[in-house]
Amino acid sequence: MNIVVQKFGGTSVANLDCMQKVLVNVRRELDKSNKLVVVLSAQSGVTNRLLALSKQYSPNPDQAELDSLVSTGEQVSVALFSMMCKDAGIKTRSVLGFQVPIVSNSNFTRARIESIDEKKMLAMLEEYDLLVVAGFQGVDEGGRITTLGRGGSDTSAVAIAAALKAEVCEIYTDVTGVFTTDPNLCSKAVKLDKISYDEMLEMASQGAKVLQIRSVEFAKKYNVAVHVRSTFCDEPGTMVTQEDKSMENILVSGIAYDKDQARVTLTDVEDRPGISAAIFSPIAEQGMLVDMIVQNPSKDGVTDITFTIPRADLKRTVQILEQNKANMGWKEILHDINVAKVSVIGVGMRNHSGVAAKAFQALSDANINIMMISTSEIKITVLLEEKFVELAVHTLHDTFHLDKR
Repeated sequence: MNIVVQKFGGTSVANLDCMQKVLVNVRRELDKSNKLVVVLSAQSGVTNRLLALSKQYSPNPDQAELDSLVSTGEQVSVALFSMMCKDAGIKTRSVLGFQVPIVSNSNFTRARIESIDEKKMLAMLEEYDLLVVAGFQGVDEGGRITTLGRGGSDTSAVAIAAALKAEVCEIYTDVTGVFTTDPNLCSKAVKLDKISYDEMLEMASQGAKVLQIRSVEFAKKYNVAVHVRSTFCDEPGTMVTQEDKSMENILVSGIAYDKDQARVTLTDVEDRPGISAAIFSPIAEQGMLVDMIVQNPSKDGVTDITFTIPRADLKRTVQILEQNKANMGWKEILHDINVAKVSVIGVGMRNHSGVAAKAFQALSDANINIMMISTSEIKITVLLEEKFVELAVHTLHDTFHLDKR
């Protein structure tokens, strides 16, 4: 059987009118005689409302119970949409994460998918033309409901597409595709016809909100063709796919930014073997992501270590550092939330030199100070004051002529 997976985000299922547009997209695919799996997010605003509700009842909600609560948003979406589809004469049923099952680890609120029972899903597709699956949620080995982190419905959809060997995974959203940068911030942003998995991974990891990073990791690992497009128009979107030679000819594909950053500095850290492990291992054990790391030259046996972390993890990170101070030997913790990352991304950097120098000169000409720098084969990231983000994005977008793509 030919299987297509479609995922619709919160704004796409926000109300009855939006869901009717989703139904149009579903019918179009069913009319091609394809079997269809539709993965839905919670309606726009519902997850935030449930999180706020949890805080009213518990200042520090138990993570397992929190997952049980917030997963109800997707349950509402799939039930309502399945009712509509049945009334429209479509042979359909709703499926929750534990009913597939989508088995995950037990890292509540940030669970990772470990397996999907594709045989059970294929059996259901023999009986039904359409399965409406709750995104964002899974179940651990103990039978507890888990959630996959913000944007987790993207990961649900791509993982299901990989398991079922679907022809394509279509990610429907409120934008028409992947742009050279955020079109809400830069009016010159241009939609990309295609982008490589590696570029999309970097874009997602550096703040682009179009796809959750783990969904791109799944797509790359299992070679799932992902089509990012709009729920509200028929315009073709952006294909996320394998890299080809034509992509390497383009120096820079996009500019990403991330305001959800905090900078932490540990002063007068003992400069000895094992100190980095002592600092970062306890943080990693809590599932928190450290990004940029800079260690100053040693002086008199001590050094300063600076790193960045998501703002939401700052309080917990400071607590971990203070609890483990005896193993780390630092003098003082300094932190700052008025920072942001801006990244220049493109697979063409592998074969072209001078991109970093050009970017740094452009930022200098715009009188923007660079606090930290990190690089990879296809990415250059700078940390700067948050107030300069818009100027930096515009400057770099113009510098690399991305409006001419």
